[in-house]
Amino acid sequence: MTKSPPSPADAPVPDPRRDSLIEYPSRFPIKVMGAKVDGFVHAVTELAHRFDPDFDASTIELRQSSAGNYLGVTITVTATSRAQLDDLYRALSSHPLVKVVL
Repeated sequence: MTKSPPSPADAPVPDPRRDSLIEYPSRFPIKVMGAKVDGFVHAVTELAHRFDPDFDASTIELRQSSAGNYLGVTITVTATSRAQLDDLYRALSSHPLVKVVL
């Protein structure tokens, strides 16, 4: 007698909480870099608020490049899921004022 392969219905349902090293919800810092221009910090702050309505702008950290042409902005959001973080990273990295998101 041959054994039939397991059906997809028998497969375990993946648990996204186990697939992540991050425990949700948690405070999650994101570094965003861009040219030092008017509106850059405001744009980053607006995106943070869109994905974390309780985002506290007073926690923003700014670091200017040595030549003063670029600005690093660290935002700390409350991460509630991997999907939320992925969507925030996509929104930040696609913004025209943003050069790098870490």
